[in-house]
Amino acid sequence: MNNIRATLQFIYEAIGSILLAALALPAAAIDLKNADGSWTFSLNGNVNVDYIWSSCEGATSAVTVAGGLTCTGTGSGSNVSNVGNGLLPAAFVFGVATTQAGIDISGHLGLYPGIATNDGGSPNLQTNSRNGVSTNTALGTTGLDVRQVYMTFGNKGMGTFTLGRNIGLFGADAILNDMTLPGVGAPGSAASAAPSNTTLGGIGFGYIYTDWLAQIDYTTPDISGFSFTLGIFDPLNSLTDPPLTGYATAGKKAPGFHAKISYTLPFSDTTKLYVSVAGLTQEQNYYYTLSVIPAGIPTTYDYRGSGVDIFAKLDIADLEVFAYYYHATGLGTTALFNLGAFGFGDTRDSDGYLAQATYKFGALKVGVQYGESKLDYANSADQAANPSLVSSNRKAVVGLYYSLTPNLTLLAEGSDVKSEAHGAGSNSATTVNVGAFFKF
Repeated sequence: MNNIRATLQFIYEAIGSILLAALALPAAAIDLKNADGSWTFSLNGNVNVDYIWSSCEGATSAVTVAGGLTCTGTGSGSNVSNVGNGLLPAAFVFGVATTQAGIDISGHLGLYPGIATNDGGSPNLQTNSRNGVSTNTALGTTGLDVRQVYMTFGNKGMGTFTLGRNIGLFGADAILNDMTLPGVGAPGSAASAAPSNTTLGGIGFGYIYTDWLAQIDYTTPDISGFSFTLGIFDPLNSLTDPPLTGYATAGKKAPGFHAKISYTLPFSDTTKLYVSVAGLTQEQNYYYTLSVIPAGIPTTYDYRGSGVDIFAKLDIADLEVFAYYYHATGLGTTALFNLGAFGFGDTRDSDGYLAQATYKFGALKVGVQYGESKLDYANSADQAANPSLVSSNRKAVVGLYYSLTPNLTLLAEGSDVKSEAHGAGSNSATTVNVGAFFKF
């Protein structure tokens, strides 16, 4: 259980700092062409800052929820204040594009700095080399997340190939349409003494984080509103396996596979329906490394993690509503391959949903959102061994987003979160944030 708690602390502090900026931004703010116009260089990005206040579960009433995403207080109190990035880090995304022999070719590099003082070598989970604990101290600087570097080539007739490190397919539509993307949503590590670069938003509260994957994909041309993407990706190691000392992760025997099909149906200039289905599958392999093998344990074991989701969004003039659902086996919750298995490859099922509605009153957008992620036991042995395993993380959010200018948004959100354990008990917390989001 200590290993599970340590890993979930990593998730609690880290996952929020791995969000997407470039794909949520408009066309490049700056385009520069060379003398003959054959090359285009671009730059876009954002800077965002929020004041984040959280009222966490009191220290005396808090229960252990392994995999829970609700903050808990300490002996000094239950309220936490931070000034930091929201769900998105800042972003500076550079691009270069050209057309040669009728083929459109482009390359992209995304740099994502935060503003929290967490220069411990990673923008996600910071450690102090002096005492090995998370730090947010004087004389520090922020972390830089280099999450995106990829190339594309193709055209409208042949489709498009994407090669490099870029956003995944499973869960992407949920996070890209999450209204808290420019805001905060669930605070994650922002409700702690050592914030990472970003918050959780809706990650773990209705969808599993899509992540950034080293991948090779092909996307078809538009076919009467349909588009299909199929690809392979570099397999991810599990965050919570292997369970016992002596086991190690085996070399990757095969790539992971992911795919997505989408359909856009326009009813009029102001009304359209978008539907997508995405999925991924990947195997985990482990082997025992010590020369003496205890009785009753396998020398090798493996399991497969797979998931599928469905997303539907309806736009009617200033009204936008969407619904999202996923089901997975062996993927776990919050992040890919987090708490996805028990013992020697007995997989846990998980599922979740997210519903959202927003409406624009001129420059003001008002939104409401509710989501829940659930995790099941693998078997009765898992139930007996892990009574504090998370049963569900759920969240409700109300948000106000005011476009002061076309590129500057002022925002305010209120979020209520709750984490329940399978055994007994739950933790609840609320967060209020105000801030500004500048895109360019």
